[in-house]
Amino acid sequence: MRGTVDGFTHGPAILALAFLVACLGAAVGLRCAIRPSRTARTGRPRETRTGGPRTTRTGRPSGTVRLLLGALSVGFGIWIMHHVAITGFTVVEAPLSRDRPHVLIGLVVVVVMAGVGLFVVGYRGATRMALITGGALTGLGIASTHYLGMAGIRFQGHFTYETPLVVLSVLIAATAATAALRAALSTRTLLSGLGAGVMMALAVTGMHYTGMAALGVQLQPGAPAVVSADPPAD
Repeated sequence: MRGTVDGFTHGPAILALAFLVACLGAAVGLRCAIRPSRTARTGRPRETRTGGPRTTRTGRPSGTVRLLLGALSVGFGIWIMHHVAITGFTVVEAPLSRDRPHVLIGLVVVVVMAGVGLFVVGYRGATRMALITGGALTGLGIASTHYLGMAGIRFQGHFTYETPLVVLSVLIAATAATAALRAALSTRTLLSGLGAGVMMALAVTGMHYTGMAALGVQLQPGAPAVVSADPPAD
């Protein structure tokens, strides 16, 4: 038996909020991670040990520290965006709950993959291979946290996916993430940094809603009710 899916239970406000969260997380993270890496490649300023976190001689955190902060910001923005957007998702015929391990694994995966993608682009520069590699890794991180989050939703049934739309969702994430990284490398002002954040938010939201469009629900009315200590997904 097929279930009835509603991806916009709370209207467009959730979509706008999810986009804003992803945009802010990406804008802060990209500005943190990418800008200092350009400085590191020129060899100025040099890093020095002060007994605490590694800093430059100007007193600013080193490229490594800022890369970590950037990965956390981008990763958390992507992860929170997914869970904000999913509050608008319901299956009309069945209550939903979340499996906490899948939720946490999704966070770890996206932070690590976004960090690797930022590292590749930040330290290799705007070469074609670096951008493709960094964008692909970041896009896969976006897709991974989405599909891990969906795999953690529990109800009396299971999800099905249309493979072409799943592939398209990953391509959207990777392409827009690559564009965002490229824009971040040429950032000179706060406004242009926000532009890179908008591109990354497009990658996240575009991937999310394309992935949701690929979704189908098969209900199992005779299955025992799902019991979870976590709050309902809707």
